[in-house]
Amino acid sequence: MTSNTTLLAVSTAQRWHDFWHGVLGQWIITRGLRLVMVVIAAVLAVRFVTWVTEQISRQLDERFVEGDALVRSESTKHRQALASVAQWVAIVLIAIWCIVRIADVFSFSVAGLVAPATVIGAALGFGAQQVVRDILAGFFLIVEKQYGFGDLVTLTVVSATEASGTVENVTLRVTRLRSPNGEVLTIPNGQIVKAVNESKDWARAVVDIPVSTTADLNRVAEVLRQECESALENPILKDLLLDAPTLMGVESIQVDTVTLRLVARTLPGKQFEAGRQLRVLVIRALARAGIMTAEDAKVGVVEGPGAEVAAAQQHEYEKARESVQH
Repeated sequence: MTSNTTLLAVSTAQRWHDFWHGVLGQWIITRGLRLVMVVIAAVLAVRFVTWVTEQISRQLDERFVEGDALVRSESTKHRQALASVAQWVAIVLIAIWCIVRIADVFSFSVAGLVAPATVIGAALGFGAQQVVRDILAGFFLIVEKQYGFGDLVTLTVVSATEASGTVENVTLRVTRLRSPNGEVLTIPNGQIVKAVNESKDWARAVVDIPVSTTADLNRVAEVLRQECESALENPILKDLLLDAPTLMGVESIQVDTVTLRLVARTLPGKQFEAGRQLRVLVIRALARAGIMTAEDAKVGVVEGPGAEVAAAQQHEYEKARESVQH
């Protein structure tokens, strides 16, 4: 029994020795291990590049409150875009290096592929013109800092359609937007013919205020200027506005309404929220002063201490309309 076990062990050791000294065993030792090491090195390099990019993005995000992620400096937006592009380029270079090393492990001469690769490259060049155009357009888009991560943009593509949303990612080939409805829009950079950046350095909130033609415009302008001067004291608006709002004056005149325009410089991407808050202030101020807006003139509803004055103005307005009709 002992001799049989000894013979089996010797036979197994001999077969194991013959395997590693055979053709397959020698290939595994000389080339197989190199192939595995190249693949492992490529995977680790890709993971390292991804980790570095995530760390850069996390450090940029930590400077801003989650609710104000859109309010970023231009340099921060540019660094975010460059980090994304650098990650993409690094991964492509690692993949090329890995393919070249694998070809070297298999003793495959890359030099012999120069002539066929030239022919194939020329053939693919005609079919990949759009890809090349996308990459070139993305390069100039990032270098010129047209827009970056977190910007609110409206892009016009070659089909004359528009795409609006918040920039979530910018690469050399595509721009990814998040629409107000939550949809993700992926647009090739080569198809963008016009880019409107609504959050470059600062934004502007525009508020149009329609009032009745019977209202005293001097009184309306006085009330609105007072609200503009005190807007920065508002606990909500003081964090959104860069300076006090400005009353531009009469914007348009219609048969029964006069529209006044009020504008304000806001933080990037905050013009819509600031506009909503300004409208609330304007409505309350006009109601306290007893001044009717166009809608008040139609339905006769004004709340506040100046309701009696508003009712008198509405009566005069109705008489004026009757005289015009007759």
